[in-house]
Amino acid sequence: MQAQGRLIVDVARLDKGGEWYRGETVPDLLELGESEFVMPVGGMAYDIWVEVIGDQLLARGSVRQSLTCVCSRCADNFATTVSDEEFCCATEINEQNEFMDLTGEVREAIILALPGYPVCDEACRGLCMACGSNLNKGACKCRQTDKDGRWSALDALKPDGILEDR
Repeated sequence: MQAQGRLIVDVARLDKGGEWYRGETVPDLLELGESEFVMPVGGMAYDIWVEVIGDQLLARGSVRQSLTCVCSRCADNFATTVSDEEFCCATEINEQNEFMDLTGEVREAIILALPGYPVCDEACRGLCMACGSNLNKGACKCRQTDKDGRWSALDALKPDGILEDR
């Protein structure tokens, strides 16, 4: 699939029954800034049915973006794809609108689909809180304790028998 730049719809030449728009934008249109945690790989891919209904340009279909992310648990890089399989937008048009740029709507759909805390795998074990070793690669070699020592002063205040099984 060749990169198309922006997703521009030629409203004046659009088929009366609607048309498929399929392609990929150029890679830098997602504009995530200097993010080191989520990096786009290639452009935003779209597969959208576009039609004029009354005074509205209706676009429905799917949009996708391949990404390289940093796992929020183990800090390893991993590849993923985010998508909106039910992309839909409506834009008002008039006689002066020969062309409509839907790139912003596609970009917004991709940004809304981005995970808040990306993980490489749901079973990711993350990093050891004591030594920082990646627990997915094996057990760490630091001294592990069952209790968190920061709470030991409160243990002395606890009266016996409060935490009995009922």
